[in-house]
Order: sequence, then structure tokens, then C-alpha cells
Amino acid sequence: MAKSGNSSASNPPRVAVAILAAGKGTRLKSKLPKVLHEVGGKPLLAHVVAAATRVLPASDVFAIIGYEAGRVRGTVAHTGVNFVLQSEQKGTGHALKVAREALSPYDHVIVLSGDAPLITPQTIARLLNFHLDQHAAMTLLSAELDNPTGYGRVIRTGRRNNEVRAIVEEKSASAAQRKIREINAGFYVFDVAELFVYIKELSAVNPHSEYYLTDMAGILCKAKQRVVVWKTEDAREVLGANTHAELAIIDHQMRARKCYELMAEGVSIFYPGSCVIDGDVAIGADTVIEPYVQILGKSRIGSGCRVRSYSVIRDSEIGDGVLVRNGCILEGARVAADAALGPYSHLRPDSHIGEGAHVGNFVETKKVKLGKGSKANHLTYLGDAEIGEGVNVGAGTITCNYDGVHKHTTTIEDGAFIGSDTTLVAPVRVGKGSYVGAASCITHDVPEDSLALGRAPQVVKEGWARNRRASRKEMIQPKKLPRGTSFEE
Repeated sequence: MAKSGNSSASNPPRVAVAILAAGKGTRLKSKLPKVLHEVGGKPLLAHVVAAATRVLPASDVFAIIGYEAGRVRGTVAHTGVNFVLQSEQKGTGHALKVAREALSPYDHVIVLSGDAPLITPQTIARLLNFHLDQHAAMTLLSAELDNPTGYGRVIRTGRRNNEVRAIVEEKSASAAQRKIREINAGFYVFDVAELFVYIKELSAVNPHSEYYLTDMAGILCKAKQRVVVWKTEDAREVLGANTHAELAIIDHQMRARKCYELMAEGVSIFYPGSCVIDGDVAIGADTVIEPYVQILGKSRIGSGCRVRSYSVIRDSEIGDGVLVRNGCILEGARVAADAALGPYSHLRPDSHIGEGAHVGNFVETKKVKLGKGSKANHLTYLGDAEIGEGVNVGAGTITCNYDGVHKHTTTIEDGAFIGSDTTLVAPVRVGKGSYVGAASCITHDVPEDSLALGRAPQVVKEGWARNRRASRKEMIQPKKLPRGTSFEE
């Protein structure tokens, strides 16, 4: 949380965040709003909102939206932030003009770019604190780049002075100014009162006929107001995304950062560059992640697990000591401690796998509870099923849960044994400790400790195959025609 500058503890300054998120992003050549393109498993805007709401309450955060406003609003509405509509997108300066009513109750406003997802809460807080300490009308965040081409350069009043004389865009910069490597990052803090006194002086006389917030530095300097700069140590934080290539670079950096954070916490990741791990994922110590694994969404993996190559885990919870063999797919699943999955298991939403249970190769589950120590090891579909503890489900078993209109539940109680190639036509219940013979079609409940057989009796006809072969041989033998027979007769 930012400190209060010279304000008393009982009367701290009122601070808001304005996130610029109204643009279309024409260079992306996409119908999707720019701030909704994803990196690190979330939309660009969602990352910025997350950083902002770790510094200030969501009630003090305002997203300024415009292009596809309803779609953008719907994506981050759950965070509790406020929205300001910029119905006509006439530049960043115009965005703050539109937000004047919302921001007027505040003393200071932090301005963030909705397409710069690498910004951290720590940097936002430090920028604000610097602004408050400097008693500035405007504070801008800068970064030093090896190649600053394309960015506006920060012109300081002196080499060691934090005061800014101007921001010069590259096309207007002199040869000497182009050699400056300190660039304007596009993040600002303003004294709200001073901002709205002078924002009316912004001009749209430029090739795009837009009002640029960067021009406020020159306007405030001319008015003898204090404009200062604070430089971040990590230039990567300020990177924005204007092209798909830049999105890919940011995504790579974000995921690399996540991998190194996890490894610092005791997770083994054999080949980090091959793994796709989203920013909200949590993994316990001593878990091993093999190459080419994807762990997405809000997945949680316990300690001492092993996730083998080519598995994809999304929005799932995995307990301690779980083995996920090669090629498993989990989505919205919960797996208890010491269970084993795969290879090539598919756990669909609402699959709850019990402690020490086994779900084997080419087994698919959906809306299933598989009890402690139960096993379904081969070539099986289990949907809409309640399966107790210590149950053995044989290869090729199917719970027929859908009648074409409604879904129905199959219940298999503790200790039951389901023979291979069994079809369980729901709704049906197999009682505790019962056996179902292989290749059975079960359409009625099976009482506790019973044996159920649902297949036709075997019939053997000795010699049938020999007779059939003989009959077929006779049928395909060519008939001999009498000597002298003509086909023309």
C-alpha cells in the first residue's frame, strides 16, 4: 500500500487508479478488443486490474473502456472495479477528460495502460510514493532501453535531476535527443486538481486528431508546475503489446517469470521453456513437472507430485503425492492425495477422484465421484456416477447416463467388482460387495453381495464352421459346361 506523503494518518490523500482500456488495437488486425488478448493465461486488462487492486481497493479503480465496451466490462466485472465509458476514442488525454466526474473526488490519480500486463504492484506503489514525496503535479514512469526506437524520450532539466522539461516523440526528436535511452513508459500519477485545471489546454492538432496525455508534461512545465520522473529498474515491466509478435514476447516473459518463481519455492521443472504455466497456478514443493506440460487457469497442485510430459491441467485441484502419467487431460477436476492417473486419462468437469484411487489409460470421467482406493484402469467411460471405496471397474465399462433427453446417475457401492465390458444403464445401483459378470448389460438394481449376469447364454454348435466352409466352397466352384457348348446359342 502506498504511503500518505505529508498527509496525516487520520486524513490520507484520496488516490484513484485510471486504467486506459478503450482502444481497438488496429495493429493486431483482430476483432477482439486489444485489452482482451491473452498472455499468461489471462486477458491483458485482467493482469493490470490485478496489479492495481493489490495497491488500492477495487472501489478506487476505474477502467476507461470504449471499443466493445460491453465485452470488456464483462471480462473484469467480477473484480469489482468501476467503469467509465469513452464512447468516442480520441486519445489518452480525452480518456481522462471523459473520466473527470469519476476522478474529481480524489486528490491523486495513477494512470495505467491496460495493454501493459507486466507492471507489478510494487512498482505502482513506489511510483505513487515518489509522486507524493515530490509534491508533484505530474510524475511519469520511465525505463531505459538498449533500443529506444519508437518511444518518446524523457528530457530532464539536469543529468541528476528528477525534474522533467519535456517528453519528445521520436519523429520530433533531434539527433542528440534520439540518443537518449530513457523512454516514457506511459504510466503516470497526477495531482487531480492540477490535472483538470490544465487538461483543457491539450490540443488535437496532430496527424491522428487525438488528445495525448504525454503533452501534459509540457503544458504543466510551461505553467511552472512540478513534473518529475521515476525510473524503473526492470524495463520489461513497461512493455506493451501492439502486435501478435509482441504478445508472444510478453507471454514468454510472463511464463518464464512464473516458472522461476515456482522453482524458487521448491518445484522441479525440468525444461521450463517447454512448459506453459499460468500466473494464477500454485504448486507445492518437491513436485516435479516434466517437459511439455501445460498447467492452466487457477489450478492447484500439492507437494510431492509428479506430472509427466504432455499432460494438460486446467482449473483443477490435485492433492499431495499424486502421479499424473503422460498425456492426461484434466479440466475442472479434483484429485485427492496419492492417486494415480493415466497415461492418457481424461478427467472432465466435476470429476472427484478419491485418495489413492487409480484412473488408468484411456479412461474418461465426467461428473463422477470415485471413492478412496477404487480403480478404473482401462478403456472406460464413467459419467454421472457415484462410486464408493475399494471398487474395481473392469476394462471397457460404460455408464450409460443419457437417454437422449435427461442424464441419470449410476451408483456403485463400496467393494463392488464390475467385470470387463459391462454396460450399466442408468439409473441403476450396484449394491455393496456385489459382483457383475463380464460383458453384462445391467438394467436393474443389483442387491448387496449379489452376482449379476446380464448376457445371453453361450450356444455351441459343433461342426458348424466346417459345414459352412464346405458350403461356401461348393458355391464358388465354376460349373462345367458340356463339350461343344457355345455361348452364342
